[in-house]
Amino acid sequence: MTATDRSIELISAAAQAAADKLAHDIIAYDVSDVLSITDAFLLASAPNDRQVKSIVDEIEERLNKELGTKPVRREGDREARWVLLDYVDIVVHVQHSEERVFYALERLWKDCPELELPADAKATRGKAAEHAKLQAEEDTADFGGLR
Repeated sequence: MTATDRSIELISAAAQAAADKLAHDIIAYDVSDVLSITDAFLLASAPNDRQVKSIVDEIEERLNKELGTKPVRREGDREARWVLLDYVDIVVHVQHSEERVFYALERLWKDCPELELPADAKATRGKAAEHAKLQAEEDTADFGGLR
């Protein structure tokens, strides 16, 4: 079994929306062979809670406006550390960068095929590591009294 055309359409739109809000490391997996409850997972992250919420809001708005669908469930809003949007056909996970590293969902789903994403979404790969490196350099400079 593979993800349906509808699932792939939803994943593409959600990935583009996440990329437009500067999400990091966007990736999608076809989980239809191992899960019976959904076809695909979209994973994205952001370096702070506010951006996580912004990404989630954009995905929800875009899928509603362009594809006429709303999530049946939205979890994790209050803390905005790991927000889940359940569209039945797909599940979107937007995580704070720290949660993304800690829970390592990619490791769980690495045996599932990756889904093709828009170029803007693919371009986000490695952005979390790049951001973390810049943040560490800033923190080192601040700590060393260089600022």
